[in-house]
Amino acid sequence: MIVTQHLLTEIKAIITQAKEKAIRAVDHERVLMYWHIGKRIFEEEQQGKDRADYGEYLIKYLAEQLQPEFGNGFSRRQLAFFRQFYRAFPIVNTLCSQLGWSHYKLLMRIDNQHKKDFFIAETIKNNWTVRQLERQIHSQLYERLLLSNDKESVLAAARGEQQPVDAKTIIKDPLVLEFLGLKREAAYYEKDLEGAIISNLQDFLLELGNGFAFIARQKRIHLEGDDFFVDLVCYNRLLQCFVLFEIKTGKLTHQDLGQLQMYVHYFDRMEKQAHENPTIGVLLCAEKNNAVVKFTLPENNKHIVASKYQLYMPTEEQLIAAMEKEMERF
Repeated sequence: MIVTQHLLTEIKAIITQAKEKAIRAVDHERVLMYWHIGKRIFEEEQQGKDRADYGEYLIKYLAEQLQPEFGNGFSRRQLAFFRQFYRAFPIVNTLCSQLGWSHYKLLMRIDNQHKKDFFIAETIKNNWTVRQLERQIHSQLYERLLLSNDKESVLAAARGEQQPVDAKTIIKDPLVLEFLGLKREAAYYEKDLEGAIISNLQDFLLELGNGFAFIARQKRIHLEGDDFFVDLVCYNRLLQCFVLFEIKTGKLTHQDLGQLQMYVHYFDRMEKQAHENPTIGVLLCAEKNNAVVKFTLPENNKHIVASKYQLYMPTEEQLIAAMEKEMERF
């Protein structure tokens, strides 16, 4: 009976995988069909470019002929999308089978080619759903990474051409935690923020970035009769190291950094395996003082960082201001 049950499980897995592959294959063929339609519309428009209204006339005519036979997927709006799709991705070989039409509709809204390339690479590597991709775009992920990394490094890491080398290359600043649903005006305790993170763990790990896995919360450290508790313990498989998070709902202090440094030293000496890299400590705080961080930690520090969290999406103006402030330091 055990053998029979095992066989049934394997066959179910084969069926599920085959169905998923078939769905992806059909969706990719649909993407290619839309691209070729957009290409032909664009080419035909160029032939009638002496007429200012020819493009609108052409799409209206095609929609009137195609929609009754093939349905709403060939409306004027959709045909305009196909034309825009071809113009955004003019080379058919750049289209990826891992991305569906809904992914491409989001990507078409991005004008910056470097930014577009980044999100394509990240979506493929992380197998992001459409909802996950939309959130990462809206949370200004690309711009936030650029605050602490150069453009080439961000793209290289997204494409898998370059591995992150220290804490600053994987930890965003700020971290955007709007998915927790906490009101920005409300006063709350650290345990409330920690509890909200645990309740939304999948979204939290997605916000952290590539390669993160959850290990523990309130990890107990016993030192000669004294107990200490690390708020959150994660592991990053790309860096092959533990990542410890200490949560502070107030302003960062040098005592907070000292406590986190002690936790990092403990994990390096007591938890880390010989093949693993040094532990990273992240102080997740509502407010931070860069000068305090700079003068509390050693000059060659690569393993402890402070990251501000936000309970709402940053605006474009906020990010521009942050980037300008960062540039003033150089």
